[in-house]
Amino acid sequence: MSRLESMRRRLTAQIDGINWAAAKITDIPGDVLEMGLGNGRSYDHLRQEVTDRRIWVIDRILKCHPSCVPPEPDFLEGEAEPMMQRLIDDGHKMALAHYDFGYGIKERDVEEGARLSPLIVQLMSSGGLVLSQQPLVGLTQIVGPDTIDPERYLFYRAA
Repeated sequence: MSRLESMRRRLTAQIDGINWAAAKITDIPGDVLEMGLGNGRSYDHLRQEVTDRRIWVIDRILKCHPSCVPPEPDFLEGEAEPMMQRLIDDGHKMALAHYDFGYGIKERDVEEGARLSPLIVQLMSSGGLVLSQQPLVGLTQIVGPDTIDPERYLFYRAA
């Protein structure tokens, strides 16, 4: 599979996954967290699908498309650990989190996901959902929508 085909699969999985998760969290209290803004495409889709919740965004640097810049109070710029710890310390809980951090090197990405997992667990509301390209620990892996290859995108539920 070419990198272009792989990207198409990833984008389709993100769209279908976000749509599916947004419909599943209607009774779960909390905000939404986008971990890794990048160009802002998935954040933009979250804004469209989850209109009634605050959407927090964490990224090392703001370099997204101008139409996808989050409101200043909702954008936490810097390394993930201190930004996530700030949310925890301030008492925020997430009904939905989209984990999209990555360096593009599988081993390094998997290691980072494992390292950040305990903070993600602390941030999640009971029953909250996490969508991720990387394996995470401390959350219960669940089956997502039928349209997504279970090895392409991972879905988790918080205890």
